[in-house]
Amino acid sequence: MIPEPDILVVGGGLGGVAAALAACRAGRSVVLTEETDWIGGQLTSQAVPPDEHPWVEQFGTTATYRRLREGIRQYYRQWYPLRAEALALTDLNPGAGRVSKLCHEPKAALAVLEGMLAPHLAAGRLTVLTEHRPVAAESDNDVVRAVTLEDVRDGTRRTVAARYVLDATETGELLHLAGVEHANGAESKAEFDEPHAPDHAQPDNQQGITVCFALSHHEGEDHTVDRPSDYDFWRAYRPDFWPGPLLGFEAPDPRSLEPVARTFEPNPDLDPLAVSADQSADAGDKELWGFRRILARKLHTEGAFDSDITLVNWPLNDYWLKPYIGQEAEALREARQLSLSVLYWLQTEAPRADGGTGFPGLRPRPDVTGTPDGLAKAAYVRESRRIKAVTTVTEHDVAIDLVGPYGGTRHRDSVGVGNYRIDLHPSTGGDNYVDIGSVPFEIPLGALVPRRVRNLLPAGKNLGTTHITNGCYRLHPVEWNIGEVAGALAAHCLTENVEPHQVQAEDKRYDEFAKVLDRGGVQRHWPDVRGY
Repeated sequence: MIPEPDILVVGGGLGGVAAALAACRAGRSVVLTEETDWIGGQLTSQAVPPDEHPWVEQFGTTATYRRLREGIRQYYRQWYPLRAEALALTDLNPGAGRVSKLCHEPKAALAVLEGMLAPHLAAGRLTVLTEHRPVAAESDNDVVRAVTLEDVRDGTRRTVAARYVLDATETGELLHLAGVEHANGAESKAEFDEPHAPDHAQPDNQQGITVCFALSHHEGEDHTVDRPSDYDFWRAYRPDFWPGPLLGFEAPDPRSLEPVARTFEPNPDLDPLAVSADQSADAGDKELWGFRRILARKLHTEGAFDSDITLVNWPLNDYWLKPYIGQEAEALREARQLSLSVLYWLQTEAPRADGGTGFPGLRPRPDVTGTPDGLAKAAYVRESRRIKAVTTVTEHDVAIDLVGPYGGTRHRDSVGVGNYRIDLHPSTGGDNYVDIGSVPFEIPLGALVPRRVRNLLPAGKNLGTTHITNGCYRLHPVEWNIGEVAGALAAHCLTENVEPHQVQAEDKRYDEFAKVLDRGGVQRHWPDVRGY
């Protein structure tokens, strides 16, 4: 039997884990659910190294997110045979990837996240239900009373009632199940006057998803997988807005949309200590092997590893033929086939610098992803359903072309900060990349408060943004911040016997909650920094 918790957190990604931690730290009982068997979402089951802003080592995240990052580094220092020079680095980047200052294997993040939750499990404050997904919700008088969960292993169901329900699912599933007003896909230009919005609303126009996978390379060996059933389709597929076949090394530059050839050289000789990861200076995505590398063999004692490990989350395996929300099963099947086709193409047909074709020595790494085939356990879902919120963050709040490099909306009710370019991947509506500069932004509490429902809070990418601003609010540290605030807010409302709407609307109540966040190390304002 599961005791009725104070707070039910549905979805065990980064936002869900952060929410559970915050609520437990406040002394509240929590049930945390997760559809896969790994908590951690983007960092673990989706196998996406963190996308972060260039100041992440100094400021611009919550204290608990910094503890997560440092815990991952310490995991490598303690257990891996690092070279002395690497071991001494305070800013160790285990994979020496260019996408982030902290690229690492999914299981390293999983170990640290489980360690962060362990004291609350031991104290009995926290119950974690992995391999459970929400299938129904009961609502009455603007309050979500309970959520029914299904065990994905055997189909058994259980209903959990709670005083507060947090939706930390990857798709905002509870917004749908509980009848909470929400947006999906692209809003019309008329709704918020956003320059990059379409003339008419397009609910099915959603960013593509990606099924990531891990690879190492072993020259002279043959690890070629079986030819995927959909390979002929993907081998011939050429998007209208692409410079050539999708399965190729030429793709648009996300910022300029000009065709750019990518390079691919497994296990380069470059010393990984010479790699610099700074997205504001260089997106780092032109050299594919090193872009999202998660283990760099040359950081370790000689002979410890015979290959790097890289994570394939590239233009080649973004999937956008069907919207994921509403067609999850079929879209996921096709996205998996695309990723398997990319792997097979790399092994058999990809052009080599020496004039040959194919890299049969590429080995999928099921041990890295925790799956039989080396594909990630779950799709990387960039865009969720989004609540109709008290405050909606629009392009006018964050786009550098609209507010200037030092501009941006300052929110009376700020509960965190974030920064990333507005980065929308090709979409199911036929859009190419939308990748435009943005400014360091504040996260308004009003974006976490639904207009009507009183006890459901978003704890991930499902807060009050638009299709456009989702592009800079969807990244790892922002999702963590949103989840942490949602968990802290639910706990605070229970303690003070108030509701989220009151905390957001009344200055005195907001100030009291802001003190809670300040004590917990949640940064609510930026120093003087420039957008990019």
